[in-house]
Amino acid sequence: MRAQVNGTSRDLAEGTSVAAVVTLVGAPAKGVAVALDGAVVPRALWEKTIVPDGGVVEVLTAVQGG
Repeated sequence: MRAQVNGTSRDLAEGTSVAAVVTLVGAPAKGVAVALDGAVVPRALWEKTIVPDGGVVEVLTAVQGG
């Protein structure tokens, strides 16, 4: 199946969870937010939330700056 991950089309295995996508992109363990098809996915649901075929996932990390 294919999904958009941070603007890039990727092949993902059927049944891939949001948590697996976060690991795939190498995001840090803290300071991360995930949106699936425009809706924020709470961290407690990452393992249970499956990315659908054609889904759009945005993995965002907090950046400090000034």
